[in-house]
Amino acid sequence: MKTLGRNSVCWCGSGKKYKWCHSDFDDKLECYRLSGAIIPKSVCTSVNAEVCHGIPSSEIVLKEGDIINVDASTNYKGYYSDSSRMFCIGAVSKEKQRLVDTAKESISKALEQVRPWGFLGDIGQAISDFACERGYSIVEEIGGHGIGLAFHEEPWISHVGKRGTGMLMVPGMIFTIEPMVNMGTTDVWVDEVDGWTVRTVDGKPSAQWEVQVLVTESGYEIIAY
Repeated sequence: MKTLGRNSVCWCGSGKKYKWCHSDFDDKLECYRLSGAIIPKSVCTSVNAEVCHGIPSSEIVLKEGDIINVDASTNYKGYYSDSSRMFCIGAVSKEKQRLVDTAKESISKALEQVRPWGFLGDIGQAISDFACERGYSIVEEIGGHGIGLAFHEEPWISHVGKRGTGMLMVPGMIFTIEPMVNMGTTDVWVDEVDGWTVRTVDGKPSAQWEVQVLVTESGYEIIAY
């Protein structure tokens, strides 16, 4: 926002001039920030060895070869959404590209298991089997979640589950599937400074895609991708 002129088109995509749209809102946020208030971010941005919950910062400059997960959510009339996807910055290594592709393909494997009267463990086993066959590991401590009138609801969705176990999937359930695929070990740690950013212990890259799905009478519907 620092370089956006008042007569420029607003960053939000409304098509209005910035001064008639979000200028006052952004000025108010900046005043609170300068007073020491903690200001919410719009998205989480996790780069390379950051598994998830990366905090956007003007001090972090993306460079050629980086991979980044952008995780965004909305609240519309009291209902939440949640989804994320990976982006490759410029030319990335073959190893990173394969990791990103595997994480995305694991979502497809998971969706094949989403059906009424199936079990959540079916999803976890499909993901872990696929990723492990490719030589990767799946983060065990962090999983998907129910979502609707609250951002995080029950049930918790494990991405390393066992087929035929876990909660029964029934029509009307809405939850996220968001496997975190690591190039190295499954072990992760939480940043002690911000208490939020999750990173791989071995410093190797991690990739994640996230979808929000609704279980229907005949299968599923993707709500957010």
